[in-house]
Amino acid sequence: MLDALTGLTTRRPWWVLAIAFLAVIGAVILGSGVADRLRAGQGTEDPSSESALAAEILEDHFPDGRPNLLLLVTAEEGVDDREVAARGLGLAEGLAYEDAVAGVTSYWQTGSDELKSDDGTRALIAAHVSGTEAEAGEAVADLAERYGGDHGPLTVGVGGQTAVLNDIEATIAEDLIRSEMIALPLTLLILVWVYGSVVSATLPLLVGVVSIIGTNAVLWAIAGFTDVSVFAQNLTIALGLGLSIDYALLMVRRFRAELASGAEPAAATLTTVRTAGRTVVFSALAISAALIAMLFFPLYFLRSFAYSGVTVVLLAALTSLVVLPAVLTLLGPRVNALDPRRLLRRGSALSPEEAADRRWGRLTRTVMGRAPVFALVALTLLIVAGLPFLRVEFGMADDRQLPAGVESREVMDTIRTDFGSTATGAVDVLVHEAPEDTDTELLDDYVGALSRLDRVEEVRSPLGVHIDGVHLRERTPVDALRESEDLAYIQVLPDAEVEDISPESQNLVRDIRAVDTPLEVSVAGQAAAVVDAQEAIAERVPLALTVVVAGMLVLVYLLTGSVLLPVLSVLFNALSLTAMFGAVVWVFQDGNLSGPLGFTPTGFIDTALPVLMFCIAFGLSMDYGVFLLARMREEYDRTGDHRAAVELGLRRTGGVITAAAVALAVVLIVIGASRVTNTMMLGWGVALAVIADATIVRCLLVPSVLRMTGRATWWAPGPLRRFHRAFDATLGENAADPARVPAGPSPVVPPPVAERDAEPVRENAEVARARD
Repeated sequence: MLDALTGLTTRRPWWVLAIAFLAVIGAVILGSGVADRLRAGQGTEDPSSESALAAEILEDHFPDGRPNLLLLVTAEEGVDDREVAARGLGLAEGLAYEDAVAGVTSYWQTGSDELKSDDGTRALIAAHVSGTEAEAGEAVADLAERYGGDHGPLTVGVGGQTAVLNDIEATIAEDLIRSEMIALPLTLLILVWVYGSVVSATLPLLVGVVSIIGTNAVLWAIAGFTDVSVFAQNLTIALGLGLSIDYALLMVRRFRAELASGAEPAAATLTTVRTAGRTVVFSALAISAALIAMLFFPLYFLRSFAYSGVTVVLLAALTSLVVLPAVLTLLGPRVNALDPRRLLRRGSALSPEEAADRRWGRLTRTVMGRAPVFALVALTLLIVAGLPFLRVEFGMADDRQLPAGVESREVMDTIRTDFGSTATGAVDVLVHEAPEDTDTELLDDYVGALSRLDRVEEVRSPLGVHIDGVHLRERTPVDALRESEDLAYIQVLPDAEVEDISPESQNLVRDIRAVDTPLEVSVAGQAAAVVDAQEAIAERVPLALTVVVAGMLVLVYLLTGSVLLPVLSVLFNALSLTAMFGAVVWVFQDGNLSGPLGFTPTGFIDTALPVLMFCIAFGLSMDYGVFLLARMREEYDRTGDHRAAVELGLRRTGGVITAAAVALAVVLIVIGASRVTNTMMLGWGVALAVIADATIVRCLLVPSVLRMTGRATWWAPGPLRRFHRAFDATLGENAADPARVPAGPSPVVPPPVAERDAEPVRENAEVARARD
């Protein structure tokens, strides 16, 4: 298969590039409007959950009780001043006449103390803007321009859920432009230093640009019939650049080695695709298997990353296997042109590659010589780094993921500090069959039971107000509006110290649902949505993990032919994530480093973030694992010596893995410099996982463990060995000799001239004799 693909690219490289160019132009045209189709909503709610279905009913029948637009009115004279009150009432009445507004409630209309600040200088106008998320966003943006700002003695700030989402979308768009402007030049500088050639350094960027443009076009199409989160664009850039660097670095390095050994460009391309290209295929499949797992979750936030992630991975691999070989064939020896490192090498007998090969050789021999010690040290470091995750608390990201100074964030901060939780933190309860006026005993008993729950200040229903089980106030005109057809709307107001999406509010939702009543009720609100999202994720995590682990086991077996390496690979990858999860809790939940990083800690982590970070980081860890194991297997096929295969595999790929990890980490850190906390957490967290995997896991843990497992590392029962040989024949052999080396000692085939050690390691024959 790989030979046939390479034959196409080497015989007609100009045709391949022309077709690719036309495809890119079409993708640019199609994907140019992708940002307008993506949703800025959280996307972390289960659409089939109790809270989501109840929220739809409440929005249709009781829009006044579910405001998504809040106007914070400030007046130095006090909100009860006659002129201020007249102006405020005029604003509320004007807002009520807007076409997009379904309901308005204000302090001046109701006199409710919950809508007035503690110092009396601020009041709220709450409105519900109808329509889809996109329609509501456009309407709120228009209303913010006309109602925000100064109105005589009043100063109006615009907040609420829809205004927050608008600001998140705008902030992410600005951050993406900045990330691209910073990441591309930095990446180019790193690649020039790694490759030692300006020409070679531009090839990964070529692959990255093609994969990113193509992914935007695919997302544009997908967003036409399902919800796609705007956050998915961050992953597109990170993986598009990161994997393009990985794949191109692997391919170009092997191509240059083949040229140095005397091969013609077409022959060098063929060998490159059969070896490094084979690794790219397995890497892309492994990462895709990890990302596909997010499709099992009903949250469109997670599904969006599966759409963008799988697309950009497959496009990066396809470009590396089709477009890049065509370019390499045309370039030939010119791939090494424009080396800015020549001046630094004057007086040195070794090239940078030879010097790096020596360093990796010394490190590998040291680690394998004291394998138990290094294995224990690496395990201890990773486990200790992950301990903070044991105290993780889950919630839902709110306006505090925006940077300080954004208007909607400032409005919501003021409401939290000056108005108490009852302004935004009520838990909604919907009674589906409200009792008749002549038989309200069931409803009264139920509302009374709710008011006796811990952390509840009062309960409002069509019957009036209940506190601590006592019916204190009969219905008012406002309470009478809590009935619609056969529905009754109840609001449970928590204590002032209970935030709307905190762990305490989530426990309150569970307590409400545990109240025994013959009535058919549903619980909604932000806290209920968090609880339902957690349950949906917990329910589907076993299936997602099964798919990821099973996919990795099969792929590593197909790559190596071993039954032990797949199990070890899954364990290695899991250990590489411990530092990431521990750091996320220590930094973003506990608030350490919040000052330097510039975010506001909330005391919890967004429920969906750990799942997303696991899938991305696990896939990237598998990427580096495939690089290393593929070269080890190639060396073992060539020599039949386990220790030499481990040592030479790490020597040949250690520099590639490290360089790729550094470049990817730089891209992720630039993405993590976002002003939106969730994006910051994703970028910094995955960058840490990549660095930990490329250093502690691949350089210390893997060689030390494989040194102890010995030749059993490559064992497989007879039927699996025969199947693996047949599979290799179909895909394309990666070894120089198509025949597998037998189990016993075998003659040693020297490596290509370009890959011979500047300082020879122990002879393979001597290693074989010592082993025997």
